[in-house]
Amino acid sequence: MDSFSQNHALQEAEESLTPQALLRLDYVPPGAALAPFVTTFYHFRCDEREIRDVQPAAVGHVLVFLSGEGDMVFEGGRRDRSHRVSLLTPSSRAAPVEVDGPFHCIGAALSPLGWAALTGLHAGEWADRLIPAEQVLGEAVTTLGERMRADYHAGTRAGAELCQELGRFILPLLRPVNARHTALIRRIAEWLGTSLAPELDDLVDGSGYSARQLQRLCERYYGLPPLRLVRKYRALRIVALLGQPDLSDADVAALIDEFYDQSHMIREIRTFAGRTPGRLLGDSSSILNALLDVRNFREISPQVAALPPLARRDKDD
Repeated sequence: MDSFSQNHALQEAEESLTPQALLRLDYVPPGAALAPFVTTFYHFRCDEREIRDVQPAAVGHVLVFLSGEGDMVFEGGRRDRSHRVSLLTPSSRAAPVEVDGPFHCIGAALSPLGWAALTGLHAGEWADRLIPAEQVLGEAVTTLGERMRADYHAGTRAGAELCQELGRFILPLLRPVNARHTALIRRIAEWLGTSLAPELDDLVDGSGYSARQLQRLCERYYGLPPLRLVRKYRALRIVALLGQPDLSDADVAALIDEFYDQSHMIREIRTFAGRTPGRLLGDSSSILNALLDVRNFREISPQVAALPPLARRDKDD
């Protein structure tokens, strides 16, 4: 499936999304020990018989399916089926989600450092997959998921408690990451936070790595080479900014100026966020609006990609 076909698939998914009013998402912050590795825990619920959504291009996730099961549809039309505990690998573009509900789950969104420390997998080589977590984390994670599911349905533990238990499970599994690479992961995050479209030369300068080495290491830890990573986070952060109620016309114009033209902006946002700006801002139809809330980019800095200062255009321009 080429980019045109994938965008067509995203358009079809966009036309049948489950309304946001039927979706509930609560965030559970990680403790201090996990903060460098987990950007947030969360508890998601939807009691519809069929749930249709689009997962934006994302970091890696550990997902415990407490009820419901379904598929994610990746580029090329490949469908990956969910498992009791699933590992969503770092994704390079948005992917439609189809779930037979009711669907309840808890999850951990991993920072790039967390992905490396927990899985040891090359983010680029494993990108865009939904795999059984047992394959990477061992049988104990499946046992954990079954126990969580039983407790949740018995009403003995709620989502926040289960998120905390998932954190206690993850913490001892974290392995050391090469110190220079850890520093580079932090540098890439800071670089992304300097601008919506930072220059590659600014990352290379003073890094101690060549442009080719940086491309290789960026793919290893972030799943994408630097320039495509910039495109991904530019689109996602602009979605978050466009959703701000106090954004002026000049601010909107400045954001559009980050692209060649408005059509380019629409294509990029659909590729990485899974929806057109009109759909995102017109009816708040999906949980994507919560996932891409501007606060998330501020709260999880500097693990992923902080929001840079908005370049405001003069009203007379």
